[in-house]
Amino acid sequence: MNKLPSLLPTLIGFLLVCAPAMAQQELPLWNKNMPNSKGIPTKNIIANERITQVGTPYIQVFEPSKAERTGTAVLIIPGGGYVRLAHEISGIALAKWYNTMGVTAFVLAHRFPQSPDVVTCYKAPLQDAQRAMRYIRANAATYGIDTNKVGVMGCSAGGHLAASLCVLKEDWSAAGDSLDAYSYTPSFAVLISPVISMDDAMVHKGSRSNLLGEYEKEETIRTLFSLEKQVAADTPPALLIHASNDRSVSPLNSLAFYTSLQQHKVLKSSVHIFPDGGHAISLRKQPGTTIFWSELAEKWMIEIGALIPL
Repeated sequence: MNKLPSLLPTLIGFLLVCAPAMAQQELPLWNKNMPNSKGIPTKNIIANERITQVGTPYIQVFEPSKAERTGTAVLIIPGGGYVRLAHEISGIALAKWYNTMGVTAFVLAHRFPQSPDVVTCYKAPLQDAQRAMRYIRANAATYGIDTNKVGVMGCSAGGHLAASLCVLKEDWSAAGDSLDAYSYTPSFAVLISPVISMDDAMVHKGSRSNLLGEYEKEETIRTLFSLEKQVAADTPPALLIHASNDRSVSPLNSLAFYTSLQQHKVLKSSVHIFPDGGHAISLRKQPGTTIFWSELAEKWMIEIGALIPL
């Protein structure tokens, strides 16, 4: 006699008990105090492994085992041209990789500049990113994090937002609560195929248009978000990874940022321009030497003292 039907209630009960443990924690960034909002209800929409609309910004938390915690954390900002977020391939996959190194990872889902609820387009992504960094540091004890070892990682336009956290001094995320007391500047940055400049010579036009919107022609705003022009001596060190055959975001972006880091003596920084990889540098399926980028990133974090090897 087939005993499978009699086992179904037990199996279903087991899955229901285990489901909360397997799910990743999603934490809203704002508590009825989100700045730069018109108050228009906007849903979060996910389709085809892309987040296409964010009304309630949040971070998704990925923790290593307590036995393997290193005290290091990283905020991961997926790419998507400031109009979507490739949160699976350039967010969750990277978070799981960081967990193998004992790093607690937080994947950011930030508002898009052209969201119908946003008042000033170019401020919204950075407001959410600053708030996320503050949340991580404010809750460092909960996650076993050293507040001096909280980095940021960004891919493509996510790399632009990550670099903005490193160099822009304007506090656009102050909300009048306890998180305001914490720094939003990362301890280090890992930038993959990053958009850096708003200058015509190397800009990714889609990212610029989506971020700046009606302000795209304003020279002061374009200069502000040309991040190679905002580097200072206190900018945190950065590792830049790019491919010379990237036809979407020119590797000149990474070179310009690295040059500025060198000029300001941010000497722990490093840049690697690989021959191949295009604009699709991810953890696997990389041609030639590009496959080594993740190993280089781990070794670099150890080298600069941001990560204790397991």
